[in-house]
Amino acid sequence: MIEQIAQHLTAIDVAIIVVYMSGVLVIGSLFARYVHSAGDFFLAGKALPFWAVGMSIVVSDIGATDMMAGTGGTYKYGMAQANFDWIGSMPAMLIAAFVFVPYYWRTGVFTIPEFLGRRYNQAVQMLQAIIWLGFMFSMLAIMLWMSATFLADVFGMERVVAVWITVAIVGIYTVSGGLAAVVMTDVMQMVIMFVGAAALLMLSLWETGGWSAMRDAILAQGPETAEHFSLLLPHNTTGPYPWTGIVFSLGIIMSTAYFVGNQAVVQRALGARSEWDAKAGMIFAGFLKLFIPVLIFLPGLAARAMYPELEDPDSAMPKLVLDLLPPGLTGLMVAAFFAALMSSVDSFLNSSTTIFTSDIYATFYERIRGQSLPTRHALILGRILTVVLIVSSGLVAKYVDRFETIYTAIQTILSLFQGPTFAILLLGILWSRATRWGGLVGLICGVLATGTLNIIGADIFPSEDPFLFVSFWSFLLTLAVTAVVSLATPPESPEKLRGLVFGYVLYDERTQQLLQQGVRESEA
Repeated sequence: MIEQIAQHLTAIDVAIIVVYMSGVLVIGSLFARYVHSAGDFFLAGKALPFWAVGMSIVVSDIGATDMMAGTGGTYKYGMAQANFDWIGSMPAMLIAAFVFVPYYWRTGVFTIPEFLGRRYNQAVQMLQAIIWLGFMFSMLAIMLWMSATFLADVFGMERVVAVWITVAIVGIYTVSGGLAAVVMTDVMQMVIMFVGAAALLMLSLWETGGWSAMRDAILAQGPETAEHFSLLLPHNTTGPYPWTGIVFSLGIIMSTAYFVGNQAVVQRALGARSEWDAKAGMIFAGFLKLFIPVLIFLPGLAARAMYPELEDPDSAMPKLVLDLLPPGLTGLMVAAFFAALMSSVDSFLNSSTTIFTSDIYATFYERIRGQSLPTRHALILGRILTVVLIVSSGLVAKYVDRFETIYTAIQTILSLFQGPTFAILLLGILWSRATRWGGLVGLICGVLATGTLNIIGADIFPSEDPFLFVSFWSFLLTLAVTAVVSLATPPESPEKLRGLVFGYVLYDERTQQLLQQGVRESEA
């Protein structure tokens, strides 16, 4: 399908794509002049405004899965897919903004594993770092291969050549400008994605005759298509989105775990110039996410009305582009596709480098040398690791075959650790009695449980893709194990918990004394 789009590209389409790719490279590279320390490289010197934080979070979260597989998922399952951005985004992002992000930002940590290491112990930090690093490197290779495949199909080049062109573009601006370059290129990419998706949506609705005509065309395909217009599907549906899983697992567990514990998302807020910007950025991102189902998922319904016999649902959006967009807009939409793919690559690349440097290398350096990792050393290492990771992923990318159903496959991978991670984060911030051994044992048991449930899930859960149920039950198990082990082990000292536990400021005598002292000094 992409090859057919490439055959219909005009000179103006190619010019738009080339200008976009050149612009990303130039703009991203300009930020190299502002990078002088590890804090500049990994957290953009804590200078990001809220609007840049919010837009970068959105484009990092959307990526290629929503642009292609999200539309394909709506074609196959209907508007229940929209719950990943409505029920599955805004409530969780508000929780992240007002409960978790302030603690992350105040502590000055670079990563979520680093925060968990401070709250529990280095074993929890190391285990979390290894889990996230493995996931992110895998996703980096997958997204890199998808980007290269797309680029190869559009310009008719060898896929191996396309891989290294993508490696060069993303690698240059990520190595030179760090998080600041990634965020500011994400801002440009989000604008292109929204404009291109809006154009495709309007033309899709025009072609189908509007909402009513589109709905009638889909319902005429059979009684089973009635579920395409239901946000909440029956519990016993064979699809991956039963209402019980959507409400209890996605709405409460997976979405919150994603937005409070995903390094690629939270790192943007950690680089905000103030705590207010960090919280406002997350809220602004939640507002922007409200438009995603309309811009990206609704064309999936239009494709279902227009092409009811598609064998591959993921080809729905490319076919709409091929049939509906005129010259110029086709090039813009192709640029939007590539923007979605590149935003995923640079996000996973930057976050992987940060986790390896801050949580793995720095930990061993401090153990061996007996001192903290020097900031200049961390900066040089971060840039070297960025090159190593992007080149390594380029070498293995050709061995990565595309998932048949990308969206559910990625959600299944995330379900392996999102529930347990959220459980120890939640208890760690809200419950001062949670101990280092409780967090470690709870995390290990939770991850083991998710692996087991994913293996036997098809036999005990109604859905063929039970990742929603897996996340919910692994979350509850981790909560229980962490609580039991914590109560059976000695409590943590007040000095360790200061500044890490919600509400601790209200009950800590030392903190209250300092606050009262400050009030008296201000009155004097």
